[in-house]
Amino acid sequence: MKTRLLSLYKTLCAFVLVLLLQTGMASAQQSKLEVGFNYGFSNFLGDLGGNAGKGKTFLKDNMVSLTKFMTGAHVTYRVNEFISFSLSANIGRLAGADSLINGLGGYEEARKARNQHFRSPLKEALLVTEIYPTALFEYDPEDVYHRIRPYFVLGVGVFNFKPQAQYEAEDGTKTWVDLKPLKTEGQGMAKYADRKEYKLTQMNLPYGFGVKYYFNQNVALAFEIVNRKTFTDYIDDVSTNYISNEDFYAHFGEESPEAKMAIQMANKTAFANGGVFRPSYGEGNKRGTASNKDAYYASTLKISIRLGRNNESSYGRNSGVKCPVVRF
Repeated sequence: MKTRLLSLYKTLCAFVLVLLLQTGMASAQQSKLEVGFNYGFSNFLGDLGGNAGKGKTFLKDNMVSLTKFMTGAHVTYRVNEFISFSLSANIGRLAGADSLINGLGGYEEARKARNQHFRSPLKEALLVTEIYPTALFEYDPEDVYHRIRPYFVLGVGVFNFKPQAQYEAEDGTKTWVDLKPLKTEGQGMAKYADRKEYKLTQMNLPYGFGVKYYFNQNVALAFEIVNRKTFTDYIDDVSTNYISNEDFYAHFGEESPEAKMAIQMANKTAFANGGVFRPSYGEGNKRGTASNKDAYYASTLKISIRLGRNNESSYGRNSGVKCPVVRF
C-alpha cells in the first residue's frame, strides 16, 4: 500500500503537469476539471509532546516547533459552483517530542519525564467534497472573477506512516530506527494477545474549511485547514502501558541487539533523569492514552487552474464581458 500511495502521488503530479501543458494549447469550451498543486505544513496531534496541563486532543496540544512541510497535487471536478469533488495526493512528515514540552509544574511534567519522541514519513491520498455555501446567494454564481469564496471540506482518505526514534549505542552513536518491529508495548507478543500489531496503512477522515480567491475564471488560490481523524493510536508508537525488560528478552533473545534496542526505545526516562529509569514508568504503568486516537492536520495553499478556455466569458482585452455583479 505504501508503494501504491507513492505511485499515486507521482502519477497525480505527472497528470497535473500534462494537463497544465495541454491547457495552454486548448481551444475547447471550459472544462469542469481543475488541477493544481498543494504547498503547506503538517502538525501531529497525539500522545507525544503537547503543552501545559493535561494532554488533550486537537489544537490544545499543537506544537508549532514541530511543524513539518507537506506538498502534493490535486484534481478537482466541479459539479457546479456550489459543490466539487477533489482527489489529492500528498507527502510530508510528522513528529512529536516530550522533551520540547514547556514544563510549568503541572500535569505536563509527567509527559516531559516520559521523554519519548518520534518522527514519521507521511503519504496520503484524500477524496473530499468541497461545499461553497455562498454560491447559493450570488446573483451570478458562474461569475467568479475577483471573488472570495469560503468552503467546507469533508471526505475519506488513506495514509501510510512509519514511526522512528533515535537509538543511542554504547559508543554514543545515534541512529534512527523503525519502532514497529521492536514491539515496544508488546504488540504481537503471545503474552499480550490483546495488543495486536498495528498496520502502517490506515484510513482517515479529513474535515475542515478553506477560503478560495479567484484571480479570474481559470486561476484560483485557496488556503485551507483540514484535520485528519484517524482510527489508530500508534502513529507515534505510544498507546497503552509499559512492559518489562524480561518480555523483550524472552521475545528477541537474552543478548540480542533487538532486545537492547527495544528496551531503550520503550522506556527513555533514563535519558531525562541522569541515566536512571524512573520507577513510576515501569511495567504496567501508563505509557499512553489508548482512548484518544492520534490525528494530524495540515494548513495548505492550493493553486488551481481550470482546464480549457471559455471563449464566451473570457476576461482578455476586448472580451466585452461586464464587471462581476456581486462582490464579497
